[in-house]
Amino acid sequence: MKKPILIPLVVLLMSVYHFGMSQPLKLNDQEYFETRGVNVLVYSNLFTGGFNDEKTAGIELIHHGVRTAQGGAVRLSNTPEQWDLVPDIPSRTVDKATNTIESVLKYDDYNLSTKVVVTAKGQGVEISVYLDQPLPAALEGSAGFNLEFLPSQYWAKTYIVDGRISRFPRYVVGETQLKPNTEKPRQFKGFVTSDDRGTGKYIVPLPLETGRSFLFAPEAPERTVKISSADADIMLFDGRILAQNGWFVVRSLLPAGKTGRVLTWTVEPNAIEGWVREPNIGFSQVGYLPSQQKTAVIELDKNDKVLQNAALFKIGENGKAAQVFSGDITPWGDYYKYHYVKFDFSSVKTPGIYYIQYGSVKTNNFLIEKSVYDKITDATSDIWIPIHMNHMYVNEAYRVWHGEPFKEGYLQAPPNSDHFDLHAQGPTTDTRYQALELIPGLNVGGFFDAGDFDIETGSNIGVVQNFVQAWEYFKPMRDQTFVDHQQRYVDLHRPDGTPDILQFIEHGTMNLVAQAEIIGHMAQTLSNAVLDNYHHLGDAASITDGLPYNPALGPYEIAPDGRSSGVKDDMWAFTSRNPNLDLRAATMFAAASRALKGYNDDLSQRALEQSKRLLNEATELLAKAPQEDGRWGASANVATNLQLYISTGEQEYKEHFLELLWPALDRNVSFVILTALHAIPHMEQGYKEKLRPYVVKYREYVEGLEKDNPYGVPIRLGNWAGSGDVVSFGTTICFANKHFPDIIEADHVFKSTNWLFGCHPYHNYSLVATVGAARPKEVFYGNNRADFSFIPGNVAPGILFRKPDHFENYDDWPFLWGQNEGTIGGNTSYLIFGSAFKDLVK
Repeated sequence: MKKPILIPLVVLLMSVYHFGMSQPLKLNDQEYFETRGVNVLVYSNLFTGGFNDEKTAGIELIHHGVRTAQGGAVRLSNTPEQWDLVPDIPSRTVDKATNTIESVLKYDDYNLSTKVVVTAKGQGVEISVYLDQPLPAALEGSAGFNLEFLPSQYWAKTYIVDGRISRFPRYVVGETQLKPNTEKPRQFKGFVTSDDRGTGKYIVPLPLETGRSFLFAPEAPERTVKISSADADIMLFDGRILAQNGWFVVRSLLPAGKTGRVLTWTVEPNAIEGWVREPNIGFSQVGYLPSQQKTAVIELDKNDKVLQNAALFKIGENGKAAQVFSGDITPWGDYYKYHYVKFDFSSVKTPGIYYIQYGSVKTNNFLIEKSVYDKITDATSDIWIPIHMNHMYVNEAYRVWHGEPFKEGYLQAPPNSDHFDLHAQGPTTDTRYQALELIPGLNVGGFFDAGDFDIETGSNIGVVQNFVQAWEYFKPMRDQTFVDHQQRYVDLHRPDGTPDILQFIEHGTMNLVAQAEIIGHMAQTLSNAVLDNYHHLGDAASITDGLPYNPALGPYEIAPDGRSSGVKDDMWAFTSRNPNLDLRAATMFAAASRALKGYNDDLSQRALEQSKRLLNEATELLAKAPQEDGRWGASANVATNLQLYISTGEQEYKEHFLELLWPALDRNVSFVILTALHAIPHMEQGYKEKLRPYVVKYREYVEGLEKDNPYGVPIRLGNWAGSGDVVSFGTTICFANKHFPDIIEADHVFKSTNWLFGCHPYHNYSLVATVGAARPKEVFYGNNRADFSFIPGNVAPGILFRKPDHFENYDDWPFLWGQNEGTIGGNTSYLIFGSAFKDLVK
């Protein structure tokens, strides 16, 4: 009988010891609360992403280097989903004198305005919520203050509630109740995230525990947090009940009928005394060529002591490691919250298996070998790309990645339809089809866009252009995929006698030509009509029932002949005409026609016909539209005119390309230099000489990056991480070195491979799934993300920046698309980079 009492007492004593050693939080110059090991951010990041609640905003806790809590705000449900309403935050006031940050949070839909005041208090912060007016009646029992904790950092750890001990569940287990839909708070733009199957009720998660004092993870001091309130009950919920990307939610309801200070919490994150973040040794997990420059970038806590040297160890055939090199540590300086130094071991050229040791920290092993880069694109081309072939059954050995999706085809999106994925149908259909009428023949070819299952037309146009460019520049003959469009069947790792990239060009062109022929122009997107199947996780073939929607049938009813249903799950074609998109398609069709000639002559000819037609129609439409740049309007971009000139040979496109190019290079050389380099084979010799000073200017940009950050690559600081920019940078270096080797040195390209394969902030994992066998990332935001897994060859957006000074990339939580979602456009750009890079290193 004594043991159950002793365990909580011991744990509580441990927690008292932890908190007793903590230092007070103070506001720093970056306007967040800080002590060693703890950062509390208060609306440094707002709910302003394109998809509402992106789990990257609100009051946030960075706990011993990891952002473990976010979403601290007044919210309208127990476990907010991505498309639940989020507050506007029109004002934020920082007062260093009182160690306070005060913010206003508003919900205009409900005429609710609240004030949240966060004040440093001892080892934590006090969070108070104020109301000038009583809660609107519609929000009584639903408006509350929430703070969300990252499940992967807390599952299987213990927590204590008013002395009662329990454990965070590894997988969601909890109780729910149903309430009438009339009581559900409105979601974003009136969308609905769940299908109630005709019940008229929605699911409400019930709390795992309720109390006045919560202590999280007392056995893990790096994650220990105490949350208490003297004036309100605190509830703990598991947000994964409603959505796999939900977090553990701590919540107190705001009281009805009260004004002034209506709620107060004290949040005390434990700070380990003297904590210093372990050095992050950035290096290429893939390895290095014997002859290339080899420099590790070491990311250090600013409280860490810089060591004088680091060492390289070689693992022998007997399994024993021996030091083969010791070199000086050279300083780079501070970059946001960390300090950076470098370790150059370029003098080591002997092939072998190595690891780096800096102080007590050892990296995993890597190779120095002349073939290390030979296979860096194989997983992308052999696995990731064919798995994303839409309208096909995709098999791999004993596994079916997905059945044939969308057999029922696509319906015409009704006029004035808004969309949750940033699309909209205009006031008319711009087609001969009526609202919700089946548009036959669109369910052929095309590629899933990313972690979802739509066909983004603009992305697919770019993808086909990427494939054509890779084919025309490098002629990759790799054949590891069986593709049969008659059977609608794809089998991985089975050669069929045709280069895979030709089949990818064919597959993408099939859908885009179908759009042009059947609709008459390019659709914006072929996408989900309802939100409850847009966030689908699982087999793409199960998103819909495979039967066309029949409005004459009742909800969920299947017609007697089995050929239609009353289920509103069909995909829609958003068909508002955009002549700029048509012009891009015309360019792509001309390029695809060249590549397909001699392989699929019928499709090649159809693509060429659509290219000419769309070119003429788009040009005419743009000439009639109001625009700032004459008849070229918004389509007046350098790349389009170059591609049109290459495809048609017509001088007007060449002339306009040159007219636009030089001012564009003057404005931003790094933005357009790659297009300028692609033009060299198609222009006179004088063009290359005229381009030379701009390449010199680009070299200055490249050298400037080495001063801008310790990695020497462009680092994006927005809501989508920047692997794509690094890939584009590397591709540009390859082509610049090819044409101007006296200006752009080839060694610069290794900055891109180093970054992609592990030399970057936060951790040193390869950002390409399964590439860098010792330690690639293990979880990605793919369509199998609910399994905490990956699709081989996926390229993560990578290292996401959170204001004001935090970089991160979760490898235990796949659900943040801005850092973990690979796209068909990004991955095919990586395919081009990899091809150009391998061509360069040869």
